[in-house]
Amino acid sequence: MRLLAAPAPAEEREWPRDRAPVAGTPDPRPQRLRRAAAAFGGRLRSAPLTLALLAGLWAVGAATDSLAHGPSERLLARVGVGLPTLAEGHWWTPFSSLFWCSGAGSYVFTSLLLLLVGPAAEHRLGRARTLAVLVAGQLAGTLLGAGLVAVGSRAGEQWTASVADQTAVGPGVGLFALAAVLGYRLTVLWRRRLHLLVLLVPLVMTLYVGHLQSVQRCAAALVGLGAGALLNRGRQHLRTHRSSHSETRVLIALCLVAAAFGPLIASLYDNATGPFNTFSELYLSHRLSPEEVADFCAVSAHDCARAHAVERIFDTPGRLMAALFPALLLVLAEGLRRGLRLAWRITVATELLWAGLLGWLYLDSGPDSGDVIQYFVEALLLPLLTLGLLLATRQRFRMRLAGRAVRRLGSVIGGAALAACAAYAGVGVLVADQFEPGANLRRLLHGLPALFLPPAYNDLTPDYPIAVGRVALLLETYSGLAFWVVTLSALLVAFRRPVLHTDADASARARALLTAYGGGTLSFITTWDGNHYWFDEDGRAAVAYRVRGTVALTTGDPFGEPEARERAVAGFARFCDARGWTPCFYSVSPQTRSAAAQLGWRSVQVAEDTVVALPELAFTGRKWQDIRTALNKAGKQGITAEWWAYHEAPRALRDQIREISEEWVSEKGLPEMGFTLGGLEELDDPDVRVLIAVDEQRVVHGLTSWMPVYENGVPVGWTLDFMRRRSDGFRGVNEFLIASAALGFKEEGARFLSLSGAPLARSGQGEGPTGLQRMLDWMGRVLEPVYGFRSLLAFKSKFQPEYRPMYMAYPDPAALPGITRAIGKAYLPHLTPAQGVRLMRRLSG
Repeated sequence: MRLLAAPAPAEEREWPRDRAPVAGTPDPRPQRLRRAAAAFGGRLRSAPLTLALLAGLWAVGAATDSLAHGPSERLLARVGVGLPTLAEGHWWTPFSSLFWCSGAGSYVFTSLLLLLVGPAAEHRLGRARTLAVLVAGQLAGTLLGAGLVAVGSRAGEQWTASVADQTAVGPGVGLFALAAVLGYRLTVLWRRRLHLLVLLVPLVMTLYVGHLQSVQRCAAALVGLGAGALLNRGRQHLRTHRSSHSETRVLIALCLVAAAFGPLIASLYDNATGPFNTFSELYLSHRLSPEEVADFCAVSAHDCARAHAVERIFDTPGRLMAALFPALLLVLAEGLRRGLRLAWRITVATELLWAGLLGWLYLDSGPDSGDVIQYFVEALLLPLLTLGLLLATRQRFRMRLAGRAVRRLGSVIGGAALAACAAYAGVGVLVADQFEPGANLRRLLHGLPALFLPPAYNDLTPDYPIAVGRVALLLETYSGLAFWVVTLSALLVAFRRPVLHTDADASARARALLTAYGGGTLSFITTWDGNHYWFDEDGRAAVAYRVRGTVALTTGDPFGEPEARERAVAGFARFCDARGWTPCFYSVSPQTRSAAAQLGWRSVQVAEDTVVALPELAFTGRKWQDIRTALNKAGKQGITAEWWAYHEAPRALRDQIREISEEWVSEKGLPEMGFTLGGLEELDDPDVRVLIAVDEQRVVHGLTSWMPVYENGVPVGWTLDFMRRRSDGFRGVNEFLIASAALGFKEEGARFLSLSGAPLARSGQGEGPTGLQRMLDWMGRVLEPVYGFRSLLAFKSKFQPEYRPMYMAYPDPAALPGITRAIGKAYLPHLTPAQGVRLMRRLSG
């Protein structure tokens, strides 16, 4: 792989002309696996405490014959911790429980957890502190967990009373506390994810499995989170809690995964006693015991046939229907992770349907009135909480599938449902004698809901016919299963495909027009999701816009054939007038401003583009001192620049890019801005080039992304969009990256490089300020501590750019309040009321 390397440290040297940007090439999978294995091995070799603890755990287990089934009852009574052993005065058990596990599965799980957490903790906390946190977390978690069980059992809580006599062992308690403390030493991205998992995993185990060890792990996680916050309270980066749109979606998807896996995990335990355990039976279905079958058969022949039918399901692939809801939620979680509005709507509908079915099943069983509260907690609370989370975060899910993809998905699912119903009802009529009682079309249609629901919900359709013959059994077993296999597969494929614009055809047409004829330095942002498109009658020019309220806000200048762009201003104005919208051209060039002025429109400067000419670029002379210094320091520290297409970059690099971006967003205190400012989603475009700065250990110190500016089908310039740096990385990384990009683009023959515009910031080299301009300048000063637009403009001055004003053109001053609101919603579509209050305080401070 050729790299953009930093030059030799000569102050006034003429820069070589043989250094051009090249695209990185992903390493072959075997090579990546070998590199990952080597890195993991190196990390283990540098973690002797982890290796010693792992070896000691297995050695003690082997010596006491505890690896297969855990410690014997006699040994457990001496080393396990619980209310019985503590009551007998075994004060050492919180510590001695650290050296054993409860069985083979627990040994494997604990070993994997230790290998994941231990080396990272030794590296970031130190060996002594790692050992101290592990032991202290074990002691605190076991004692607090046992105390909570004691309090609950004395208060008469049924679940805690059922585990009050249990005794537990395992270092997993201390490891969860260690993981919680470790999270405070990670980047913002991984701190949130680790803390969420540290809470969710033991909480799910507590609610569904309910064993004493789960309670202790949950208590240890809480202790670790509290202790970590105290130990790291002076760290500035821990005071921020804001997450990006994409990361918020990942966290919500993880919550949905936890809701799906809880009942699945509980189903693996024969003695699960968690407070939501009853819920898992309704969620998953359960196999009838011989005694339950006998009870049904004592009622009637029909009930007996139904009981045997349920039993037969668990002897066929039809048993997969028992896990229908978890499987559906897992697929929907992938759609939520990608921010799809369709996935959000299906998830909300699923939660509503699920809660309705549970309520119907509860009412159908005729429970005692005293069980209402218990049932609500055990069954309805989780879907209602999940529904509340989805509704509270609905603005995060704005990505839309192409209309063609949605129609195709609907056709596949609808066709599968129609085929399943036709097969069951149509063929069922032909073999009516293979059902008990005899089937006819009406009874078969009445039983269709049972075909598509888990067996636990069959009681909701008591009159459906029971299959007893071979063909009928095949219909009953595979019709619904086949439908759900097709449906889940189709959903997963649709969710995994690239997300396109609402109108994919218009988007493709606009991109082709932009590529062929070009536009302004910001015209490539017209390809971003969220835009609609207006084309002139001849299809020679286009305008990208988005509607906020009654304002049609454009994304930059018109683009297309140069002679058609000026006419596009008037054409778009007529288009908006016919629909009752107020047009507003935003971040446009003086040429578009002049065309709008001919219509009698007003304008105001809202930003300033900074353009660097490339043909004569040379970093010589005193004014380029800062740039040369950054390049020279990068060379001394072994930092190089590499070009990548984001979707082709190795996973390790993409993960670091997400970490750096998440850290940057979290520092703002307000949501990340959109509209003319790109984020991670905008990186994933094959025409966008990403330049990253990496050191010899493959640590990413910073990155920039560059959008093409086309003319006659080829890029003649490049515009800076995404720029992020690691907080503890090389200080001059931004200067290094921009300078490296400029040299590379120059060698490719590009004419200019645009460092883009900074909203609400200008150099003061333009026209004299009007009253409206003074207000915008004041807002830029007030928002400077939050978004740093003026600092960004000052930073760009290091590259000696040409300043080009960018304007907002509008038809009527009376529409300015509505236009202001539209621009605010475009830049901050996810602004919450609390964040709005903080913003107003800054404006009024």
